[in-house]
Amino acid sequence: MEKIIYLDNAATTRTAPEVVEAMLPYFSELYGNPSSIYDFAGKSKEGVAHARQQIADVLGCGKENIYFTAGGSEADNWALKATFEAYKSKGNHIITTKIEHHAILHTCEYLEKERGAKITYLDVDENGIVRLEDLERAITPETILISVMFANNEIGSIQPIREIGMIAREHGILFHTDAVQAFGQVPINVDEYGIDMLSSSGHKINGPKGIGFLYIRKGVKIRSFVHGGAQERKRRAGTENVPGIVGYGAAAERAAATMEKRAAKEIELRDYLIHRITTEIPYVKLNGHPEKRLPNNVNVSFRFVEGESLLLMLDSFGICGSSGSACTSGSLDPSHVLMAIGLPHEIAHGSLRLTLSEETTKEELDYTVDKLKDIVEKLRKMSPLYEDFIKKMK
Repeated sequence: MEKIIYLDNAATTRTAPEVVEAMLPYFSELYGNPSSIYDFAGKSKEGVAHARQQIADVLGCGKENIYFTAGGSEADNWALKATFEAYKSKGNHIITTKIEHHAILHTCEYLEKERGAKITYLDVDENGIVRLEDLERAITPETILISVMFANNEIGSIQPIREIGMIAREHGILFHTDAVQAFGQVPINVDEYGIDMLSSSGHKINGPKGIGFLYIRKGVKIRSFVHGGAQERKRRAGTENVPGIVGYGAAAERAAATMEKRAAKEIELRDYLIHRITTEIPYVKLNGHPEKRLPNNVNVSFRFVEGESLLLMLDSFGICGSSGSACTSGSLDPSHVLMAIGLPHEIAHGSLRLTLSEETTKEELDYTVDKLKDIVEKLRKMSPLYEDFIKKMK
């Protein structure tokens, strides 16, 4: 097969043609600075306002609650650092989980080491789900923030966000969720879920890279993150990325309009792929919750196989996959997510994440599984551990 089979949509997605079309005028025709007062610049300002409304409509909130950033990582940093600074007179305790994206975990480490924060990292069960009783027990009078991702970027498990939001509200604690993988993939209503802050990134939903947003509920006393100008209602300085913002708005509207049909197709293909892999390849484990997972996420671990070799051999056949987060693809350490759900090192190292899109076909998945079966067999034949295992089985 000559064409690329792209199964790494959790890492990034193809920018949709209609999104590119919406962005184009703002590069060379409507290129005014939105902060300028003349009419020409007002066209750019209108584009930003329209995109803000498009995104707010998806979340069921007012457009004044949406603040644009350079991406999900900045939004995560802003939510944690600025909240800690604004509420440290009330307390210094933050609760998060062991399976968060590194944008959350590394920010928590910074706050812990440099700012005196106390961080509780919650364990998860074997499916990667937070236990609500553990969350309740972790709350102290000093707790000012709970940050739990909506859906995991590696194993796809979806957290009980509504219940977490209720717990946070009952205790008068702010609740932030990293929804980078979930926004536009599953329905989210910030009021119904009790969410005070939410992070997202455009390139995960067929929008452009380099643009994200932080939803901030009215009344949350979060401080500015970037200083130097009055943009984003004086909370995030810097000339707005107008083409990116317009593109993100178009992508959000598109994602909401196609969500139901797209999710149904992806779930059907996802379950088909899981079934073929787990029934046709021995000694393989599905990672993440079997049902409460993102529509497009498949994460499996192959015993007696090294993940990097697996990816390189898939790439030789034009198949793009991942062993986990794209942000840590250069690391030789096993995934912190897979370790947190209890996988031993030797199995965690043999993980493969395949994430689908609305463009994925059954024929592509059949081709992928056929190649995968051959690759796993070849790699296991080179493994002394597998050879010893087979001898013991006999």
